[in-house]
Amino acid sequence: MKFGLYPKLAFEGIKKNKRLYIPYILTCVGMIIMYYIIIFIQTDKAIANLPLGASGVVMVLELGGWVVAFFSLLFLFYTNSFLMRRRKKEFGLYNILGMGKFNLARIIFWETVIIAVISLVTGLAIGIALAKLAELGLLNLLNADINYTVSISMQGVFMTLAVFGVIFLILLLNSIRQIKFSTAMSLLKSENTGEKPPKANWFWGVSGVIILAVAYYIAITVENPIAAMLYFFLAVIMVIIATYILMMTGSVVFCRILQKNKRYYYKANHFVSVSSMAYRMKRNGAGLASICILATMVLVMISSTTCLYFGVESTLTARYPKDINFDLYCADVNDFYGTAPDEAREAILQKVSEYGGEITDVYDYRNVSFEGSISGDTLDISRYFNSIAPSEISAMVVLQFVPLDDYNAIMGTRETLEPGEAFAIPYRTEFSEDELKVNDYVQFKIKKVLDDFAFGADAAMDAVPTIVVVVSDMRESLSPLESIADFRGAQLMSKKWTYNFDTTVDKDKQAELNREIRNLKESLFADNEKIRIKTESREASRDDYYSMFGGLFYIAIILSIVFIIAAVLIIYYKQISEGYEDRARFDIMQKVGMTKREIKKSINSQLLTVFFLPLAAAGLDLAFAFPMIKRILMVFNLNNPMLFAMTTLISFAVFAVAYTIVYKITSNAYYGIVSGIKE
Repeated sequence: MKFGLYPKLAFEGIKKNKRLYIPYILTCVGMIIMYYIIIFIQTDKAIANLPLGASGVVMVLELGGWVVAFFSLLFLFYTNSFLMRRRKKEFGLYNILGMGKFNLARIIFWETVIIAVISLVTGLAIGIALAKLAELGLLNLLNADINYTVSISMQGVFMTLAVFGVIFLILLLNSIRQIKFSTAMSLLKSENTGEKPPKANWFWGVSGVIILAVAYYIAITVENPIAAMLYFFLAVIMVIIATYILMMTGSVVFCRILQKNKRYYYKANHFVSVSSMAYRMKRNGAGLASICILATMVLVMISSTTCLYFGVESTLTARYPKDINFDLYCADVNDFYGTAPDEAREAILQKVSEYGGEITDVYDYRNVSFEGSISGDTLDISRYFNSIAPSEISAMVVLQFVPLDDYNAIMGTRETLEPGEAFAIPYRTEFSEDELKVNDYVQFKIKKVLDDFAFGADAAMDAVPTIVVVVSDMRESLSPLESIADFRGAQLMSKKWTYNFDTTVDKDKQAELNREIRNLKESLFADNEKIRIKTESREASRDDYYSMFGGLFYIAIILSIVFIIAAVLIIYYKQISEGYEDRARFDIMQKVGMTKREIKKSINSQLLTVFFLPLAAAGLDLAFAFPMIKRILMVFNLNNPMLFAMTTLISFAVFAVAYTIVYKITSNAYYGIVSGIKE
């Protein structure tokens, strides 16, 4: 045989099966475009030269690149396996006519080479053309200066060629493996090889329901934002496992229940559709579960990151209620209760005056804080003598003690307390006890639980819930705790003086002013190693927040496009596969008396039931995930349930419309195959 025969056979095979190969090649092109764009952006100088937040954006993009590469392998492997199943009959015929396995492997090799070359050349060309546009979109999200210089990332080109070269090699080896371990007859009959009728496995069905119920319970009951972040991954794994179990086994149980309902089952449109669904659920279940998981991932990513990005200003306000936040940390109790705060206050006033501004709306107070595990009226700090137990994270709380004089000055009140009494102000938690104890060291009688809370900046800095405790004499009340250290030998209590304020200084100068105030450590306390200064400014942090949230939003869009492409691909090939399988079946039914109208009603019943099942399941997952994601967003200082609810509903509505459009397109392809329309 001539060498040119195999490329020719490969090209003709692709051409004759264009209905199957064109979506596959387009998917390959789409994955290559996305991967190149991510590599281009993370290696581009315009991103690397961002003054603030660049490292966070690059880190997110690096993670996104690995995710795109992994899922590209996963989805293309699934698609390639489907293509091989459709082509096995053709290869079996070649084998019977005298073509050996080695020769068949050469055809598969050339098919893979042709597809790889077309995909890589087209994908890189489009990726290079769109990369700059994608970068401009990201820079716009980050509120950064835009550079219109067009360039090509050679690193991106080489990495794309390397990653997808490996992926195509894996696909080639898997295809050759399927041919090598198959006989000629098995290849010929592969299309007609049916599955054994699946049995209704009640054990696995009930197990799936229990696992899903536990995951939902975790999602709606977890209160602590830190615990929510930890349990989120556990809940995600449980939902994925439960979804696959329920779609593969529970759906069979559901079909069997429908079959036992004689009034429903023994109708022309339902009889055929339910029987067909039950027979194929073992294989279809995995595809439906994959669609459901992909849809849920898209909805969760888009709704949460959209909320973060468009809520960035409210996040900044919550995190920095004042223009500038100043903290003076004192390891020595004498510095804390001495003149150090007065010296710092005078220096800050002088710096603001030098910038031609004034200080307004001041929060000026001393506070002592430490963490513990709360149960009832007792805060347990003993765990710090050893290590932090993961099981106790959900009970973590920060106690922040504030003197009564400072509280009254800030709040404009005249509250009074007797020795041993205290006010409790819970933040992101609930507290209604009559007493508050810190192990056996100190004990306070709670005179009143207050709702009015002006120390939001301090509490917002902590992801864990906070209880502000107002005491009459803080030094005397906390003296039993001053010598306690944690398991590392570090001082347990954090003693700081806080001076948060608004200023009339121009916003574009506030970041510079913030840096000048931070440098007061060198001029005031250079010789005192036990004093540390920390300053934060809303304007100085704005670029950081836009970079972080904009980067997350951008990568969520990229990954969502990848997952949507994958879901559409699974749906399309599922419809095509079932269309070829059902064509002969519906032809026989028509010959025995079933009208075209009845056939169409049966098809509609089957498609609607199966097709919208993943969408309904994804909506249910999203609804139960809502409380947990809402608490995770609190870690980012976003506490706006209405904004998150709106973005979630809009995301689901848009996705549902797009999903319906895909259904119409793929169902038409199914109708075309079943009705015998020529390809």
